[in-house]
Parts: sequence; structure tokens; C-alpha cells
Amino acid sequence: MNVLKLVMTALQSIRLNWLRALLTLLGILIGVGSVIVMTALGRGAQQEVAKSVSAMGDNLIIVTSGNRNFGGVSMGAGSSNPLDADDVTFLRDNLRNMLFLSPVVRAPGQLVGGIGNWFTTSQGVGERFAEIRSWPLASGVFFSEREIAARAPVAVLGQTVAQQLFPDRDPVGEKIRIGKVPCTIIGVLEAKGSSSFGGDQDDVVYVPWTTAQARMTGNRDIMQILVSANDEASMAPLQEEIVTLLRRLHRLSPEAPDDFQLRNQTEIMNMRTEMTRTFTTLLASVAAISLLVGGIGIMNMMLVAVTERTREIGLRIALGARPRDIRAQFLTESVVICTIGGLLGTGIGLGISAGIAKLMGFPTAVDTNMMLVAVGFAAFVGVFFGLYPAVRASKLDPIEALRYS
Repeated sequence: MNVLKLVMTALQSIRLNWLRALLTLLGILIGVGSVIVMTALGRGAQQEVAKSVSAMGDNLIIVTSGNRNFGGVSMGAGSSNPLDADDVTFLRDNLRNMLFLSPVVRAPGQLVGGIGNWFTTSQGVGERFAEIRSWPLASGVFFSEREIAARAPVAVLGQTVAQQLFPDRDPVGEKIRIGKVPCTIIGVLEAKGSSSFGGDQDDVVYVPWTTAQARMTGNRDIMQILVSANDEASMAPLQEEIVTLLRRLHRLSPEAPDDFQLRNQTEIMNMRTEMTRTFTTLLASVAAISLLVGGIGIMNMMLVAVTERTREIGLRIALGARPRDIRAQFLTESVVICTIGGLLGTGIGLGISAGIAKLMGFPTAVDTNMMLVAVGFAAFVGVFFGLYPAVRASKLDPIEALRYS
């Protein structure tokens, strides 16, 4: 019996018992559909992570103050002596592999201006911050070294802030108050969108970091120092250079641990990607259990089918069918049912993924290879769980089978 005839015979048997076959393949359908949805969600999350990290800037290294231990317990990043203006000046004057550098200073304060007020994130940054973050301006200019040196009360707005306070006009040239400090708006950044964790990157105001220290915070603390390398190959040498210079400036002994931390884009992306990968694997494993349950259902159905069709099997053997023909017949039927379930599950999984992306706004990305793997695994389930019923059918004694009623 050739493959085409085996498939046609299997489809005919499924048609005669379509309701039982449908109920049996539900486990396969749900399992494959769940795998498609879970992997689409995980892949979409990973792409958003990559997009978010890329939005931070190219070849970026982030320097923060390090951990302080108390009684053997880490107090967390930023718990040791903070970075200050001396660190910024020393790194800027001595780093050789650096492209751009910008300190980042917290500058809290309510915004007042335009049509009302708005509470947002305010930060003091350097003149190269927009270039480090690859963040072009929609209008106006970014502040220069002159404004940094003069501690000028100027500000650059993100798109969200500009639209909230100045919805009907370009705010460049307008006045705004950050806390108690009046500032002149000199620029508006282009929209950058949401981060991978849902935060609005455009809901921000930037001022010169010297202005933030002198007029808003009153101290020399630096939250972060952003350093960009010329290219990816320069990242490792630049990190080593930063470590060497900061240890020298902080006068750390050779055996003393660093009192600062370095993070680069690759480390951040790997950490976030690993989190999403672990979550996706967990959910996909749960979905795979549905395939296992579906496979057990397939085996039970095929065993029932063998019992119901005992006389048919005996008649086929009496007419010259070989045991391998009987095995192939029932095995093909099992594989066809599982494959149909896999294809239906794939279609439903694609539909649910598209619905989640459209209705809930959560990013999804369907992996074609995973679709093929899911359908292939469903067919394998058919082979694995259909083998025992097929072998059992092929070993029936034809005389006893013909007597069966």
C-alpha cells in the first residue's frame, strides 16, 4: 500500500468518526497553538528589549557608583560614595578610546509653563548627550559647551512634555519653570517612543548638568556617566581604560574592589533577554504538556479503534495484508490526526498572536521555524503514541479477529 492510499484511508476513517477524532486532536491543537503564542510573545519581547537597548545609544558604556557592603550584605548599586564632577573631568581629559561623554544628574522638580503644569523626569546632562543617545532634535538646538560652562538656565523638552504644555505651538523660545528655576526652552527632541518596560522615553526634560548641580540640587553628585566608544571593537579597551583611570583617581589599593560599576549594552541586553527567554521557556514547557496529554489521548483513541475494527483487521489479513501493512495503516491514521491538529493549532496560534498584538498592543513576532517545529513535533507525537496501537493491531490473529463480534 503506497503512502497516498494510506493517507486517503486514514482520512476516510477520520471522516467516519469525525467527532471522536476532533475531540481527540483538541489536546494537540491546544498544545501547538499555545507553543506558537508563547514563542511569539517571547520573541516579540526580545525584539523590544533589543530595540530599547539600541535606543540608549550605540556602543554605550554606563558608569555608576558601586556597591557598599554592610555586615557582608550588599547595599546595592549607588550605595558607595557617588561619582562627582572630578570623575567627569578626569575621564574626559584622559580617555583615549572615547567618542563622547556625558554625565547624568538628577534634577527633580515640577514643570510649570505653557497651558499648565506637568510632573516629569528632569535630568542634567552634557552637551553630547543627544549624540550619545542617537536622539535627533525636532526643533531648536541642544545646549553647547558655552551653556554648560555658564550654568545657563536652558532646557530641551521631550515630545510628551512639549505636547502636554505647548500643544498648539512650538515651545522653542518659551519660558518654563523646573521646580523654582526658570529656564528658556531652546530645543525639542524627536519622539523616541516607549521603552521595553512601557515607560515613555519622551516624558523628560534635559538641562545642562552644571545647571542642575548649581541651581537645582546644590551638590556635586553624578548619577551616571555615559561614555560612547568609536565602534564595537573599542568597547573592551575603553572599559579597561575607565576602570584603570577611576581606580587611580579614587586611590584604590590593588586588592580593594572597585567602588563603581560598569554596564554596557551587550550586558544589559543579555540580562533582559535571558529573563524573557526563561519566561518563554517556562510557558512553552507548560504548552508542551498539552501535547503530551494530547498524545495520550491519541493512543487511547487508536486502541479503541483497534478494538472496534478487529473484524476489519482480520479480513484484511485474510485477503493478504501483511502485518507491516496493518501497522502502516494505523500509524498513518495517528500521524494524520496529529498533523491536522498541529496545522489547526498553528492557525489558531497565529490568530491569537495577531489579536494580542492588535487589541492589547503587546509586541509579538512569529517564528516560522518554530511553526515548522511545532507541526513536526505534533506529527512525531502521532508516531510515538500511535506505534503501540499499530503494533498491537498487526499482531492480531486473523482467525480470532474474524470471530470477534
